[in-house]
Amino acid sequence: MHGDASLPISTRQAKEPLPPSEEKMEERGQWSNKAEFILSVAGSIIGLGNMWRFPYLCYKNGGGAFLIPYLIFLFTCGVPVFFLETALGQFTSEGGITCWRKICPLFEGLGYGTQVIVTLLNFYYIIVLAWGIFYLSFSFSWDLPWSSCNNTWNTENCVEFQRRNTTVNITVNPNNTSPVMEFWERRALRISPGIDHMGSLNWDLALCLLIAWIACYFCIWKGVKSTGKVVYFTATFPYLMLIVLLIRGLTLPGAAIGIQFYLYPDLGRLADPQVWMDAGTQIFFSYAICLGSLTALGSYNRYNNNCYRDCLALCCLNSGTSFVAGFAIFSILGFMSYEQNVPISEVAESGPGLAFIAYPRAVSMMPFSPLWAALFFIMIVFLGLDSQFVCVESLVTALVDMELFLLAVVIFSFFMGLIMLMEGGMYVFQLFDYYAASGMCLLFMSIFETVCIAWAYGADRFYDNIEDMIGYRPGPYIKFCWLFFTPATCIGTFAFSLIKYTPLKYNNEYVYPWWGYVIGWLLALSSMVCIPLWMVYKISTTEGTLRERIQLLITPSDDLPKTKREQERLLAIFAPETDATMAKNGYLPVSEKDSNL
Repeated sequence: MHGDASLPISTRQAKEPLPPSEEKMEERGQWSNKAEFILSVAGSIIGLGNMWRFPYLCYKNGGGAFLIPYLIFLFTCGVPVFFLETALGQFTSEGGITCWRKICPLFEGLGYGTQVIVTLLNFYYIIVLAWGIFYLSFSFSWDLPWSSCNNTWNTENCVEFQRRNTTVNITVNPNNTSPVMEFWERRALRISPGIDHMGSLNWDLALCLLIAWIACYFCIWKGVKSTGKVVYFTATFPYLMLIVLLIRGLTLPGAAIGIQFYLYPDLGRLADPQVWMDAGTQIFFSYAICLGSLTALGSYNRYNNNCYRDCLALCCLNSGTSFVAGFAIFSILGFMSYEQNVPISEVAESGPGLAFIAYPRAVSMMPFSPLWAALFFIMIVFLGLDSQFVCVESLVTALVDMELFLLAVVIFSFFMGLIMLMEGGMYVFQLFDYYAASGMCLLFMSIFETVCIAWAYGADRFYDNIEDMIGYRPGPYIKFCWLFFTPATCIGTFAFSLIKYTPLKYNNEYVYPWWGYVIGWLLALSSMVCIPLWMVYKISTTEGTLRERIQLLITPSDDLPKTKREQERLLAIFAPETDATMAKNGYLPVSEKDSNL
């Protein structure tokens, strides 16, 4: 389809010397086939957010009506930025920092900012895997420990679930708690009264975290070679689990109630600006954009891979998975609502509350509950695992491709994670989750990414590069998004998030001390300040007038791949007259020396 691009590398080497960009790919490694790339990106973007955040946001923000702002953000921000980052990685064959240095040195701070977010994400995202492994270990018993009040950690206020066929009248006490809540807070977390009471380390959770990091390390320790093989299992197995849980959920009594609440459209909710904010942040969270991971994964592609078609397919897969996951989750919640004879609003949860409180409670009401508990937590672990190891790999790729450096990152991240497994660790986890990789940080990065590519480097020039890679120019819509729609949408949403900012409260009750919020804002600003600080540093250390400095700093690197049109222009300038006719009749390879002029 694209000439030699379809031939094996060894065949092409026999025919002609490799261009410099492909020599570099040979050194860095590349995907053995397209399936490895597709599955790696799918594993990265399809994670816990699809399972526990999107369905809840749909229910909370007007059911089917929520799909309107969601789709608007998807096509004005999600798809354009997703394609931009993947194509940038494929074009430059560089990681998340050096790609910006080569495209536009003034915006190299973008690379450092995204890697700060990824570093912070590596500390806390894997904690969810540790919790999942912990719950999974308790699922292999006939009597699930969170289904009864007969355990050592239960209090006198513990009251077991009331089912539809139960006729016992129990006086409602406002201090009553459920066994699943007590297992979560008193057994798993052993939660302290606040962040100023950190307490001791939960050693059983620390062991689960160690298992998670060991699995993560061995998934990527050989770089793209090991990752490409591992994703065949880690990216597909959660789908099998999701289908099993979906079929089981739809066959439960009360499932229709849950699905009705999930999808019933309430168009009046669209007048609430918070609904639009939720739609925007969900797109950024679930598409893994502005983290550098898409650029890193794209950089292992062959130069002529059709990344445009791949990106459209992956975006459809990601949003489709979120939509289908809603049926699996809300059919279960509908069953729980039916069994307990309470409104679904009382059982609907988001985030960790869904995975470790609502779902375990529902599972304990089913026949063969240990089986469904085990399947659910296996799915949670695998959903989180490939998102985690792709994040780690993108960080290592951005800095240096080295096994020892990867080991150092894993060990350091493990010890940082132990802070969140102390008795007060949940409060630290919430700070990281709310501030470190918040929608605000991702929106800020997205604004500068689109400005850099569309205005500093040039949207038309980048379209020329894409045409050279895939053989045709994508429609003009994506280009107009980069130029106008995406930055405008992100600036508006970013401004709204600042205006509507509300300080974090744990469980909507616990208010952090002032220094807790200071730590949170430092986490948020740590990534955002990289961009302006780098610009000030580069402008102040470059010689010449201000205009000359800026002109130099927005000039792309000479060793970026040249398009066929650029190479023909170079030939016309430097080739001898005898070769001029050859240059007109067809494309001639340019030497490395000429291509750098």
